[in-house]
Amino acid sequence: QAQLVESGGGSVQPGASLNLSCVASKHITLDYYAMGWFRRAPGKEREPISCMSPSDGGIYYADSVKGRFTISGDYAKNTVHLQMNSLKPEDTALYICAAEGGVLCSGSFSRSPRWGEFTGQGTQVTVSS
Repeated sequence: QAQLVESGGGSVQPGASLNLSCVASKHITLDYYAMGWFRRAPGKEREPISCMSPSDGGIYYADSVKGRFTISGDYAKNTVHLQMNSLKPEDTALYICAAEGGVLCSGSFSRSPRWGEFTGQGTQVTVSS
């Protein structure tokens, strides 16, 4: 059964860092699937945060996290990480990992509300003083 499992969330103070992980089952391989991170804050729509695509090596960051967040892949462990630094209260949200087969991040990732052939359950990040 293909699945994505996120971990690494928590409650931190502003300025702190967190490293989120998304472990993909063997059916979802990082050398074929574009991997993305979204977040959903209470009362708001899903927001695309970051994406990495193996077909062109492309990486996408939303303006709201550019320079603070870094996406990376551990191909040996079939795991995608999202390193989040200088966290702000407005980063508080449920962070969700998603995978879409054979696409580029420069395509529909930042525009389609349906992006993500597979999605995880999410991990909560709360930034508060």
